[in-house]
Amino acid sequence: MKQTAITSTAKLSWGQKLAYGSGSLTNNLLPAALGVFMYFLVTGFGMDPFLAGLLGGIPRFFDALTDPIMGYITDNSRTGWGRRRPYIFIGAIVTGILFILLWQMSPENGQTFNFWYFLVMSLLYITGNTIFSTPFIGLGYEMSDDYNERTRLMGITNTIGQIAWMIVPWFWALISNPDYIFATQVEGVRKLSIVVAALCILTGIMPAIFCKEPPLAEDTKDRPGITMSGIWNVVKDVFKNLGQVFQNKPFLRLCVATFLVYNGFQIVASFANFIIVYYMFNGDYSLANNWLTWEWMPTLFRSASAWFATVQAFITAFLVIPVVTWMAGKWGKKQAFIISTVISIVGYVLKWWGFSPSNPWLMFLPLPLMSFGMGGLFTLMMSMTADVCDLDELHNGLPRKESQYGAIYWWMVKMGQSLALVLGGAILKWVAFDQNVAIQTTETLTQLRLADIIVPAGSAFIAIFVMIGYNLTEGKMAEIKAELQKRRNK
Repeated sequence: MKQTAITSTAKLSWGQKLAYGSGSLTNNLLPAALGVFMYFLVTGFGMDPFLAGLLGGIPRFFDALTDPIMGYITDNSRTGWGRRRPYIFIGAIVTGILFILLWQMSPENGQTFNFWYFLVMSLLYITGNTIFSTPFIGLGYEMSDDYNERTRLMGITNTIGQIAWMIVPWFWALISNPDYIFATQVEGVRKLSIVVAALCILTGIMPAIFCKEPPLAEDTKDRPGITMSGIWNVVKDVFKNLGQVFQNKPFLRLCVATFLVYNGFQIVASFANFIIVYYMFNGDYSLANNWLTWEWMPTLFRSASAWFATVQAFITAFLVIPVVTWMAGKWGKKQAFIISTVISIVGYVLKWWGFSPSNPWLMFLPLPLMSFGMGGLFTLMMSMTADVCDLDELHNGLPRKESQYGAIYWWMVKMGQSLALVLGGAILKWVAFDQNVAIQTTETLTQLRLADIIVPAGSAFIAIFVMIGYNLTEGKMAEIKAELQKRRNK
């Protein structure tokens, strides 16, 4: 069967980059808000912690099934509006509506009813989110075929996405404190879910409206479509393509390195809050939440933990990502990753002196260096995944599989995050952390602080060795691009 090639454009306008980047705000804000709201599933809606854990874990496994299938569907679709844009537009709207419905529960309905309601709605929400995010990621990989322009696009995309992580830390204070806006936690979750969903729908449809898909080089009627009668062929093709994806050695290096850096960070992500409260403020939440005592500062904006997270996201967005993008253009993506990761390791080590009870301001000292880990990771890895898709076309021909590569990459990130939550809890138990007492033992706090440094720094160090063998340099990609162009011309 005759396949079709895609003709990408090298340079992208600022409008195209900003329109695509707006979708990243949706892709970050929804999971970030979901993570905060899940906490109030226990404290506000009265869900048993074990059942709440199931509600957090079961949809992850369902997500693992839907992502690759949606990747195949969008890669092989043919519509008058393109392969990606119809799904992005519909998916953004459906996901926003389902996110609102997900949280319109009442504690009075009982735990059993709420469990099954939340589980069913979670599966529907995950499906809607997959319809949006999988083609959205695939669109980003194919918008440009220029080695450095891909990095610039992903840099702007991740900068905009970081805005979500500047906003979400303040949800805790808004929802948990009845003296602010919401009388109860349940009311806060319900109403904030509407605000979050409305913003995500608005930003989520921007790529579908304003971004241009690369035109197909040949008539789209030659591309195999998706039909119900051919569903068995779809299943076979999905497994065949997954086999090709996992045979791509540079892509496997990206996945393993991302797993190490991202989940090393995620395992200890919550530790900063515990160290700030229990080490720097002796277990006094009131002091930690009212750290900034300036009279002109509203009470809502005095939390030490919230400022720590917000400043980190701000530094990542407006300092780290531009620097990493510049380094990738100057020295190459692999070198930029290695340099960024080494800098982040230095930042992790500095946390030992940064978390200081005598001077809380020092907690911001390691942030510019630490932020190179996560800020560099996704900017570079998403750009390199686009390069990997060129390599896949060189080895396996058409059709290209941008969305399937994106689906596998982000599925690995999601599953790793679930594992990180488990390992983080195990470390807290191992250091004998007791959440029921305000004053922790000196030994517990010392071990907690050491784990907060050793785990992310150690996993990042291993990731460097994984990436040393990555060989898709700018010169190599130029050769691949030239060969693909010859094939397309024929």
